[in-house]
Amino acid sequence: MCGIVGFLDFNKGTIREDLLAMKNTLKHRGPDGDGVLVSEEENYVFGLGHQRLSIIDLSDSGHQPMVYQNLSISFNGEIYNYKEIKLALLDLGHKFLSDSDTEVILHAFQQWGISCIHKFIGMFAFVIYDKHKKEVFCVRDRTGIKPFFYYFKDGLFLFASELKAFHQLAQFTKKINHDALSLFLQVGNIAAPHTIFEDCYKLMPGNYLLLNCTTKEDFSRSFVSQQYWSVYDSYNKPKLDISFDEAKRNTQEILTSACNYRMVSDVPVGVFLSGGYDSTAVTAILQKSSPQPLKTFTISVPDIGLDESDEAAKIAKHIGTDHTEIRCDVKEAINKITDLAYFYDEPFADSSAIPTMLVSEAAKKSVTVALSADGGDEVFAGYNRYDYMMKYQRKFSATPKFMREIMVNLMDKIPAEKLPVLRHKYNFHQRYEKLKMLLKDPSEKNFMLSLSKQFTEEDLNFLLLKKSIVLPTAYQSTELIKEFSSPLSYMLAIDYETYLPDDILQKVDRATMHIGLEGREPLLDHRLIEYVAQLPDGFKYHKGIKKFLLKEIVHDLVPKELMDRPKKGFAIPIASWLFNDVSFLLDEYLKESDIRQQGLFNWEAIDQIIKAFRSGKLEYTNKVWYLLVFQMWYKQWMN
Repeated sequence: MCGIVGFLDFNKGTIREDLLAMKNTLKHRGPDGDGVLVSEEENYVFGLGHQRLSIIDLSDSGHQPMVYQNLSISFNGEIYNYKEIKLALLDLGHKFLSDSDTEVILHAFQQWGISCIHKFIGMFAFVIYDKHKKEVFCVRDRTGIKPFFYYFKDGLFLFASELKAFHQLAQFTKKINHDALSLFLQVGNIAAPHTIFEDCYKLMPGNYLLLNCTTKEDFSRSFVSQQYWSVYDSYNKPKLDISFDEAKRNTQEILTSACNYRMVSDVPVGVFLSGGYDSTAVTAILQKSSPQPLKTFTISVPDIGLDESDEAAKIAKHIGTDHTEIRCDVKEAINKITDLAYFYDEPFADSSAIPTMLVSEAAKKSVTVALSADGGDEVFAGYNRYDYMMKYQRKFSATPKFMREIMVNLMDKIPAEKLPVLRHKYNFHQRYEKLKMLLKDPSEKNFMLSLSKQFTEEDLNFLLLKKSIVLPTAYQSTELIKEFSSPLSYMLAIDYETYLPDDILQKVDRATMHIGLEGREPLLDHRLIEYVAQLPDGFKYHKGIKKFLLKEIVHDLVPKELMDRPKKGFAIPIASWLFNDVSFLLDEYLKESDIRQQGLFNWEAIDQIIKAFRSGKLEYTNKVWYLLVFQMWYKQWMN
């Protein structure tokens, strides 16, 4: 895993030193080596840069950018099945100079063209430049495990693993996208393909760009991303007519293959073990076939209630791993808050980034690769919101429209703060407003959005000085065919396309890579979701039991009594911190003078939110946190 950067400039105003500056911002992603390549052409100049984290083939033969015939590449990620692909290419007459997966990608592209990506099992973001055809090929893996940002304006095309690389160029225009700001305030991240800046985008997961750079005009016309994989392709198939036992066997077989592939490495590998079902499944499956004890890691911050160390230790002992418990005090966690804006270089409000950074730093002392278990909730149905959808959405929809309208009118006349007793309940105001949203429109789409939003449209109209429009994202997807749709499959597919890549995977990528640690995700092997998506809903959500299929697999590997406990999650006590330990940050970053000078927010709205929070209304916690995160980002990157 590495960091990639590059440019294609039809104005020829970008030089090698600019490329070096871009590359150097990503040294944390790849401290083991670096390189640049610049190609001066008649109509443009093209540059590729790379920071290397050596994982496979540690020799200089794996150096990047790598060149093969007319092709050059800068690659971030891993192709786990590269050895099988290499054998097929050897049979076709190819000769190799290294044992790296990067060289296999180049030869595969030369042999099969764009269709080679269908052969890859892995996580990847890479750019291939064909000097003869004058084409640039950019691709991002199916799920979006690896990031890919790009900027295109006035004949300048930039790309990088992180936004911070673009700030090194004077030609990069830092103009805030107000509609993307609105999106951040609603869900705490900015969904692909958008970013916080205008003219700047994320390449969508499962998509590629094939750019014709013969002329500036040809380049602009070819700027349309193509989808090569979609989770909906699997959800839009008839459910498999098989027994639960057969589904369980097949799923475990795919899981085992996915886990074993992710042990391919020439450096030490470990596993993050929280003690939950997802990480226990990965750990138990791997240890079952490993002759040596796996290195496992659990983080605990007892002062803030983040402590599953006892449970994880018991599971590690039963499985037989070489287990390390990482204890942190609250001060270490709090100190990470001010690091967030630099490493998460666009506004990002998932506070679990803090413990994820801490456990990554601790694991890096022993290993260079760490397997994580993200994706289990999106694949096997593990979130509490699936409970709400399954239990309540149909009831709301079954309520006659005229009755729902009467209730909404009544609630409009009696605001939440006028209700005695209830108005003092935690988060009641926000729940009251969301209830109104659902009564107005109890569709699956609105149900999903209401469970995700922090600021409603009404909130944003008061908060933002400039009225925003709703940006198109995967939240509005209509790809799920009604014939195969259900409330559960709808939520699973939307989460896989939105919350997973835009929140979870962005969080893990930055947290691991900020310390030069490679994170791998066996539960996001595309073969797993392609199979599980076709299983009946009842195999995943059974009589109110979430993740039923995965839990049954784990119970065959680890005693049920070790696993059967409430899910804790990876949360930190943001409300308590904002009240006490870091309350000074609100005064520092949410000052009236700064807010008015920015010209983005209505100061009166922010003042109301802060005062309501400080008066004890905890339902405003996330709103305050989102605003603080944005202001810390703004000070880091816009001042």
